Amino acid sequence: MFLIDSHCHLDHEPMASDINATLMRAKEKGVKGFLTIGTDLSKIPLLASIAENNDDVFATLGVHPHEAEKTLPEKELYKVLTQESQHPKMVGFGETGLDYYYTHSPVEIQKASFKTHIEASLECDLPLIVHTRNADEDTIALLKEVGQGKAKGVMHCFSGNAWLRDQALELGFYISASGILTFNKAEELREVFKHVPLERLLVETDAPFLAPIPYRGKPNEPAFVVETAKKLAEIKGVEYDVIITQTTQNFLKLFSKARFSCV
Repeated sequence: MFLIDSHCHLDHEPMASDINATLMRAKEKGVKGFLTIGTDLSKIPLLASIAENNDDVFATLGVHPHEAEKTLPEKELYKVLTQESQHPKMVGFGETGLDYYYTHSPVEIQKASFKTHIEASLECDLPLIVHTRNADEDTIALLKEVGQGKAKGVMHCFSGNAWLRDQALELGFYISASGILTFNKAEELREVFKHVPLERLLVETDAPFLAPIPYRGKPNEPAFVVETAKKLAEIKGVEYDVIITQTTQNFLKLFSKARFSCV
């Protein structure tokens, strides 16, 4: 079995100009599957190209909450998302959600964009990649209201509390661990992850952001997801191979459209 980096940004530097070497370093560490995440509609052609040129890279379509104010009106956004999702290597919607920490886009515009992503997800039966920061109650409320208990997806780069964990699990969502889990001051987060069922866990880098210990201060890359997986195994009290097998099985179940040559 192999690891999958369930959330990275291969269109960002320094990876974008060195994708072959980036992927090779990851594969040497046992990371052989990659999901590169959409944050802006203008990036769709680039993300599609990256996925098309690499057998074990898939991509998603989405508008990050920071970019919500700059994107299309709801009906046009819905049309683009649903049409572009027909591409064989586009396997989910996001990164979408709410971010009240920075509020780079007005709250109501963020909500409208998130709602549209949820609707597209239901229409196309593809999972959501959800970003939530300082907006947990509104995030869950929209998933319940618009998703009607049918929406599926993952709470990406989870750094929330037990309430958010439990709400997400109740909705059937997966919880994704990032390099934050390894940080010295993340003891409360590690405690939260102790009570996430193995069958609901994913691992990610969010590369080039949030490099785990011992790589803090460097640009993150998919090879480093190994450190998060090791920390997760320690927290859960299981062998590293258990985390590899379970998180990969979880990914393949959630992102069922993805088909890896290495499986």
